Amino acid sequence: MFNLESLRSSLIVSCQAYPGEPMRDPRTTAQVAQSAVIGGAAGVRVQGIGDIRAVRAAVDVPVIGLWKDGHDGVFITPTLRHALACAEAGADIVALDGTRRERPDGLTLAETVAALHDQTPALVMADCGSAADAEAAAAAGADIIGTTLAGYTDERPKTTGPDLELLQELAALGLGVPVIAEGRIHTPAQGRSALGAGAFAVVVGTAITHPATITSWFAAALES
Repeated sequence: MFNLESLRSSLIVSCQAYPGEPMRDPRTTAQVAQSAVIGGAAGVRVQGIGDIRAVRAAVDVPVIGLWKDGHDGVFITPTLRHALACAEAGADIVALDGTRRERPDGLTLAETVAALHDQTPALVMADCGSAADAEAAAAAGADIIGTTLAGYTDERPKTTGPDLELLQELAALGLGVPVIAEGRIHTPAQGRSALGAGAFAVVVGTAITHPATITSWFAAALES
């Protein structure tokens, strides 16, 4: 069992590729994760059972695992079955939808978290979209709160960069669990700002591990 404190003030790199992309392959994901760790990532976040297994075998840092099933509503590790599979594949932390929306299997978030804690050694990261979500997720027993869904559930506007206002609000609430900033963190300066706003750690994905998007930023800038 890893020490959660090892992630304090650190960079966690999300190593994911979208369906249909050339890099959508567990071996490639594992290589990207290894490269991120060489660069200083203290943890990685990985989607899909095959990718979780491959990355777990390739790196020694904590692995946050999730399983996206669908594209709308509750689709980030939406059921207990998905969550248990992530833990079985080697995730140290299972990330799941931590909003107050109804889950596809009919279980409450508290029931899902309790079952995970009872059946696996994994910690639970609740991906939230608002302060109300975060309060409910902490009360449900989540070990970590993520701002992953801020701007995607219609409770808050979608900010251009990280939702620093939400991070400050969560810090003021004193939830008693770490809050990890995730979502639209595209520069080192934004990462530092997230820590300054109260984040325990910072997750960066697209700006580090998604070549197609990074290339499009440069191409668009040159065209303009």
